[in-house]
Amino acid sequence: MAAEPEPAPHSLTDAGFVAGLRRQMVKFAHMHLGDSHLAEDAVQEALVGAWTGGQRFAGRSAFKTWVFAILKHKVADLLRHKQRMVDAGSLLKEGEGQTLDDFFDDKGHWLQDAKPAAWRCPEASLEQQQFWAVLEVCLDGMPAAQARVFMMREFMDFETEEICTTVGISSSNFFVMMHRARLRLRECLDQRWFAKEA
Repeated sequence: MAAEPEPAPHSLTDAGFVAGLRRQMVKFAHMHLGDSHLAEDAVQEALVGAWTGGQRFAGRSAFKTWVFAILKHKVADLLRHKQRMVDAGSLLKEGEGQTLDDFFDDKGHWLQDAKPAAWRCPEASLEQQQFWAVLEVCLDGMPAAQARVFMMREFMDFETEEICTTVGISSSNFFVMMHRARLRLRECLDQRWFAKEA
């Protein structure tokens, strides 16, 4: 007879916690997969994996972070198998024509209106739940293609070549999208998070 898995960590027995976590996980998975059924399946597999593998949770990170890491790997596996082709022209939206000239003067100094606000210690900010909520709002405010490419690179650790193949874009288009995503994210975080502290 096979040994029964140890019970899941306390967090998975809290229905309210699981409902909130599941909503965030589905949103994350859907953003990357573009298919609500695949997103639901990935979340279900990740939650089952967390439930059955709860004894492997060592507590070196927040429980939510651990469960999202499981989901991240499930989504990455699905993306690698899916390999959808997307028309590169459809990834660019109107109004994305910002250049560095919009942020710097002719001597390379920040323009007064574009200058970033003073930031607090990033490690302290990352630990705060409100920061993650603001980050989510900022990512939601990006064009979907930019947010997807940014998340694949920065959160899922995909290599550039892998992202280009999965999304169907050239490497130069990838770098442009990453640059624009970082600028948008910086501007949004300045307005919604760091400016409040100044």
